[in-house]
Amino acid sequence: MHRMTTLALPALLVAAALAAAPVAAQETPDMPDGWLMRFDRANATPDMVNFRVMSPGWHATTAGAGAGIFWQPDMTAEGEYRAHTQIHLMKPAEHPEAFGLFVGGHDLEDEDQTYLYFLVRQDGRYLIKRRHGDETENVVEWTAHDAVPTASADQSTEYTLSVDVGAEEVAFGVNGTTVHTMPAADLQTDGVVGLRINHRLDVHIEELAVEGS
Repeated sequence: MHRMTTLALPALLVAAALAAAPVAAQETPDMPDGWLMRFDRANATPDMVNFRVMSPGWHATTAGAGAGIFWQPDMTAEGEYRAHTQIHLMKPAEHPEAFGLFVGGHDLEDEDQTYLYFLVRQDGRYLIKRRHGDETENVVEWTAHDAVPTASADQSTEYTLSVDVGAEEVAFGVNGTTVHTMPAADLQTDGVVGLRINHRLDVHIEELAVEGS
């Protein structure tokens, strides 16, 4: 069965800071439709992040919260599928900070959270990494590629990221070019799909979608 799911972020997304408790994110009246956010850092506070509707899509500005993930539990994918997002970096950050997709999310509110993430940053590099609880592992370390733009100081820079999961291979793409492939058997890709955005960024998210069978 063919399926397409498209993200609809709320006008204002606010989440509780992480604590040592197993449940690390929660719904509030400001987060309709079950959207959740989780910070990496326990001392991050909700006022450090702001999501708002800005046609076409949504705008995110992050302060000192550190990296965080944004997801809706019902946005899941399994088997063969394509996840993609279009993100515009409005201006270069003071330091290169990462943003992009995660797939294969499980137990995202718990201590044993797991997901695979595919990120880019303003210096023309990409990263593929996986998380299990508080531990992370580089699948592909920060790598330069011509398909990943270097951010412009004069105008916004577009980054379209895709993760194409096939029966035998997973392909990671930036702006229509495959930058890395891996055997599908080596990766956990079934699960929640969402966004990962680091701190001190000004980004416009035009789309986040999943297509698959």
